[in-house]
Amino acid sequence: MAFVGLAGGTVLQAVPAAAGPAPDPLKAAAEQAAQGCDPIDPAACLVPFPNDVYTVRDTHTDTGRRVAFKPGAMPRNILGKGIDPAEFNRNDGFSPGTPILVQLPGIDPAKTGIAPSTDIGGSLRADAPVVLVNAKTRQRQPYYAELDAQDPQHRTLIIRPAQRLDEGTRYLVALRNAKTATGAVIAPGAAFTALSKKTAPADKRLKPRWTALHATLNDLGKAGVGTRGLNLAWDFTTSSTRSLTGRALAMRDTAFDRLGKKAPKVLITSVKDKTEADDPKIARTVTGLIEVPSFLNPAGTELTYAKADPGPYDKPVAPTWRTYHAPFECNIPRVALKEKVAPVLYGHGLFGDYTVIDSDATKSLSNDNGLMMCATNWMGISGPDKPYLALLADLSNFRLIPDRMQQSYLNTLFLGRWLIHPQGAAAQNAFKVGDSSVLNPKAKLTYSGVSHGGIQGGALTALAQDFTTAVLSVPGMGFSTLLNRSSAFSSVQQVIDLPYPNKADQQIGFGLMQMLWDRGEANGYVAHLIKNPLPRTPVHRVLLHEAFGDDAVSNVTTENEARSLGIPVRQPALSAGRSNDVTPFWGIKGRSAFPYTGSMLVMWDSGAPVVPPNNLPPAPPKSPHDSTVRSELARMQTAHFLKTGGEVIDVCGGGPCVIPIG
Repeated sequence: MAFVGLAGGTVLQAVPAAAGPAPDPLKAAAEQAAQGCDPIDPAACLVPFPNDVYTVRDTHTDTGRRVAFKPGAMPRNILGKGIDPAEFNRNDGFSPGTPILVQLPGIDPAKTGIAPSTDIGGSLRADAPVVLVNAKTRQRQPYYAELDAQDPQHRTLIIRPAQRLDEGTRYLVALRNAKTATGAVIAPGAAFTALSKKTAPADKRLKPRWTALHATLNDLGKAGVGTRGLNLAWDFTTSSTRSLTGRALAMRDTAFDRLGKKAPKVLITSVKDKTEADDPKIARTVTGLIEVPSFLNPAGTELTYAKADPGPYDKPVAPTWRTYHAPFECNIPRVALKEKVAPVLYGHGLFGDYTVIDSDATKSLSNDNGLMMCATNWMGISGPDKPYLALLADLSNFRLIPDRMQQSYLNTLFLGRWLIHPQGAAAQNAFKVGDSSVLNPKAKLTYSGVSHGGIQGGALTALAQDFTTAVLSVPGMGFSTLLNRSSAFSSVQQVIDLPYPNKADQQIGFGLMQMLWDRGEANGYVAHLIKNPLPRTPVHRVLLHEAFGDDAVSNVTTENEARSLGIPVRQPALSAGRSNDVTPFWGIKGRSAFPYTGSMLVMWDSGAPVVPPNNLPPAPPKSPHDSTVRSELARMQTAHFLKTGGEVIDVCGGGPCVIPIG
């Protein structure tokens, strides 16, 4: 028999299908399983994703599992080249910020009642059609879901955790009572139905999947989720702390243990004094090269390991003779001619470079508040890295980006150590007025990053030993969520579109990329930023500045970070009716009493339109993205937070923080 219609919520059986025996769903499923695919969903090989079907048990890992993608299961580019699974298979789980991908033909999220980004609270309803459960605690996890708006065929339902999942933890996913746009019930697939039966299949190739599925169904039952109306169910395990942060942490500790109590070596390449007519805010610009142990190969493209086939926790190595000379720039503000200033590490935006500190807004932040800004490049995603984008014609090469990003953490941390070391910047003539250093020896090092500098700055801060206070302006986390929503990425979308024109494959690619990107962005480190610090690392305080309607770094990624950090949002955050959310800032507590010492999210509203709730980049008449750095009030709050070690003051007169867009 074949299903030909659905009416009134009842599945209707059709007349017999075309002549000939009906295909055996278990035979096709067994062939899928043999290829390394999950047979419960025949729509595509790696869906549902992520999935413990693509792992094996491993008693030597922190999670007890290890990713084990088979080469034949990986997406292929237009040349037929499959993604090499080797680097992904070093993970002991999937990203705790992973997109959760399902392909269920005909599903309509609105008719099904799946919570969108504007109603995150709806994801926790007792009858929610998508259930995401911590298998250990049996607690439901918040999420939002959307059909891939990038794909005209709407093949992929993307379920996004609204709060970063716990590390090293098994999660259960259930999709139930799915409906089409007409309200018709979508029946579960034949393979899922067959494997859900209590009797094990005769084909040995399917018995492991049958056993795993019944363990999932049993655990869902313990969490109060029955099998009635179930379309799909599966489980996955998130990566451990060591898998996410161990490489960068080992690089930091190796490099600083080797450095000892010495100051990093620096070559000053340029000192440019400026008259007030030249620049009313900056008195001197100093550029140079800082020597850092290089954990990259001689070509500078990827991390080096002692073994050709490193294991899950093998640490990158840096021969004592291999160094990297990171370029940097420091701007000494004109106010330093009269008073000593505090050093601040500054992080640039997407495909920018260290010269971002030459912007008028950054110079104003510096000179108005007695802060000396210094910056180096974010290797991996800076302007000089643009040629590497061509390598993404084969996503096997994606590992090069997070590898280089981890080296850039070390470069920035070495620059910070040099800025505060008595034999570092303070001892250089380039940083003196007369015989005296411009640097205040009592001032503490801090960090301020904007856009990508806010995203990567979250990871840098979690690794930092020499500073404990950071301002992350228009930040976010989870590039797999951010890319499709970012106007900044749309200009390079063709880098993915040309080799991988299938939009459903692209979403799988983003999920795979996030597994490695966690090593080089805030999503991999946020659990250790303001609590549960990494070994030999202090806790930190961070101030997040969010721009309402941001077209470059989506608000959903900023608020996901705040929710994951467990920090409050300044209230009133927005004027009444400004947000389309059922509950604005769902899951984020409000704070209206100031001053407040601690980490906080502050919303800044420049009047930009509300962003549509989908994964398309908005195109506002004027971008609000850089409004927070151009706002004098936002800069005042930034400077105070940095100079006081984490005190938030109200600079908006008790109302919402509203700023002109210019």
